[in-house]
Amino acid sequence: MTGGAGYIGAHVVRALQAKGLQPVVLDDLSSGMASFVPEGVPFVRASILDTATVTDVLRDHDCLGVIHVAGFKYAGVSVQRPLHTYAQNVTGTASVLSAMVDAGVSNIVFSSSAAVYGTPDTELVTEASPNAPESPYGESKLIGEWLISDVARATEGFRGVSLRYFNVVGSATDEVYDASPHNLFPLVIEALLAGRTPRINGDDYPTEDGTCVRDYVHVGDLADTHVAAALALAEGRELRTAYNLGSGLGLSIRQIMDAMARVTGIDFVPQIAPRRAGDPARIVADGTAAAADLGWRMSYSVDEMVSSAWSARRVSGPAA
Repeated sequence: MTGGAGYIGAHVVRALQAKGLQPVVLDDLSSGMASFVPEGVPFVRASILDTATVTDVLRDHDCLGVIHVAGFKYAGVSVQRPLHTYAQNVTGTASVLSAMVDAGVSNIVFSSSAAVYGTPDTELVTEASPNAPESPYGESKLIGEWLISDVARATEGFRGVSLRYFNVVGSATDEVYDASPHNLFPLVIEALLAGRTPRINGDDYPTEDGTCVRDYVHVGDLADTHVAAALALAEGRELRTAYNLGSGLGLSIRQIMDAMARVTGIDFVPQIAPRRAGDPARIVADGTAAAADLGWRMSYSVDEMVSSAWSARRVSGPAA
């Protein structure tokens, strides 16, 4: 399990444990936290770029597969740091794949991104939508998918599946919270804890309430589906090479703000700032295929998403 000390990865670790599986975590802690790794789970602090160490971990622990979540995940920052993004997400994924081939490990679940679609010309994104990434981050994720497909063609018995998703929110345990300085939920929560007013970038979009509509998926549902994909590969089931994990409906920024006020009990009116360049009015992913093949489902309401994020941050986060 690469990136198992991060927000998403640590939830996947717990989902693996819930299925009676024994994960091994490899993480360089560049953005993850050692405290997120459950007690008793083998943890190796190393970079995925260290192919020899990745190979040793796979062999030493008799790993049956890899869930590859490690990566540089900030699309906006990737524009300023393209070489770093490609090193982590392209060279890093090539390193993991090389280690897997050397160690004889043949199944990989890849944490990809809906950023591979760029700004689609349809409001509902399906797996058949064109790939047109608009940032080094999105490009690096698409190349990661290509690498997996190429290795599968070249290596007998090698199989991989990529999971594409937009905004991951909430928490399935108070032990792990989203500490990203770029994601909407932690931005709003940190503002409220600091006594600041959260901000909406534009309220004049052609949507129901004028604010952008995005796909928000709960990290607990996401983690369960990573495990379901890993088990499906291990069982030899026929799968697509990529799946969207999406709601099919989406939520507006104002709906998120309203839920934040309801759940936290902090009454606020968000500031309205100018639009950000390049923000489309609505992007939502269709999760129908993943529901059919992997049991993907959205099991949390918006208030439950907010409540779980708020609780985890207050229990395990730094003092406000």
